[in-house]
Amino acid sequence: MNGSAEAHGPSTRVADTRVLDTHVWVWLMDGDPLLTAQLVGEIENAAEAGCLYVSAASLWEIAAMERLGRIRLSVPIDSWLREATSTPGLVVHPIDGAVAVDGARLPGSFPGDPVDRLIVATARTLGGTLITADPRLHEYAQGGHVALRSL
Repeated sequence: MNGSAEAHGPSTRVADTRVLDTHVWVWLMDGDPLLTAQLVGEIENAAEAGCLYVSAASLWEIAAMERLGRIRLSVPIDSWLREATSTPGLVVHPIDGAVAVDGARLPGSFPGDPVDRLIVATARTLGGTLITADPRLHEYAQGGHVALRSL
């Protein structure tokens, strides 16, 4: 897969598991053309297999970005989140102990904010591949600390 690196997280890698970064989840829900048909197909396959995740931190991040005017949603935030989290095959992964500890102890030089740490830790804990367009996370993945899929 383009742009992927082997995960060295606390869990065994599961080939089909995908974790969406917050912006990818928003783009997917909005039908953004930045997401290629091939990538959407991969995401749909993961959903059908029950291996598609978002971090619970992404819900907070979307609500915070909407409140600050950094994103505009077509419906009120509570309606958007209700619809987005009920997408068939999508699992909201909680910030449990394993994610919290891994997020606090990520190896290497992690460039992101606390929400990015939790999203990366979610991918590592699940042994999955993070789908993101964030160049800072692409750079971090070069160290082999998380499997990553480019857009």
